[in-house]
Amino acid sequence: VWIPELRARTGPGAPRACKLPATHALAGRLPRLPELSVPPLCPAGDGAPWSDITYREDGPVGTLSFSFPGGAMSTGHCRRLLAAYRAACERPTSVLVLGGTRDFFSNGIHLGVIEAAPDPAAESWANINAMDDLVEAVLTTTDRLVVAAIGGNAAAGGVMLALAADEVWCRSGSVLNPHYRLMGLYGSEYWTYSLPRRVGAATAERLVREALPVCAGQARDIGLADRVIECPPARFSAEVTRLAQHWAGSSGAQSRLVAKKAESERREAVTPLAAVRERELAHMRRIFLDPGAPYHALRRAFVRKQPSPAPPAVPHGVADA
Repeated sequence: VWIPELRARTGPGAPRACKLPATHALAGRLPRLPELSVPPLCPAGDGAPWSDITYREDGPVGTLSFSFPGGAMSTGHCRRLLAAYRAACERPTSVLVLGGTRDFFSNGIHLGVIEAAPDPAAESWANINAMDDLVEAVLTTTDRLVVAAIGGNAAAGGVMLALAADEVWCRSGSVLNPHYRLMGLYGSEYWTYSLPRRVGAATAERLVREALPVCAGQARDIGLADRVIECPPARFSAEVTRLAQHWAGSSGAQSRLVAKKAESERREAVTPLAAVRERELAHMRRIFLDPGAPYHALRRAFVRKQPSPAPPAVPHGVADA
């Protein structure tokens, strides 16, 4: 039995403790235990050691699956997933599927780990940079096609991680929340590039302003997703693999890859990713370092299950990028 997250018990009247990765929650509470290392590409399937990041190959298709409780990705989660992603890109595949499980795809940075950190502002900064590193790796992959497979739900930076891929495939029951407003954040993960590129500037502005959930069908209709897969949750991974294999063997796959490389070169000439990241992080840095910013109170209320203050009425949007 693997227990990936724990919440410490608190006394009467004390604030509720944050839910944390078990290794964080138990740090210093147990005698020294042996650490079992796993390779960056931990194999999936019967007999393989448990890991929240696994990899398998089916002919020309590699599938890098990850399953973090509640979709929250700490600095450590992001760095491990980035190492696995880079290792997967060394494999002889033509299509790489990112995700593909029935659980949460990603909800972005880990607010619990941030809240429990000695310096939440510093941990916020480390976490968002680790997320940006991961998203940048996906955005700059030009030697294969990448599919983000959303079998559960995704929100905030998790949606932007998916949008970094060439195609986004959602299970029919998935729900996306492509915004940051409810946590009082401007957002990063290259959203000011990826979201307008997908849905257009006007729709991108509306999505981040209204902060409403988007079902899979709506996501496809507005260009946020490319494909909706009608299947039970348990069948999603197999369906994604089947479709990815068909895509890998299609006549259009190679031309899509050529176009992807050309688009990457044009993008860097017109809108360098480094400039996008710098603009977004300038907003985030100001929020993290301002003790009075709504983000801090909203984060605290969310992770400790306390009454939440009202989020900012109007976030900065695409026009500010």
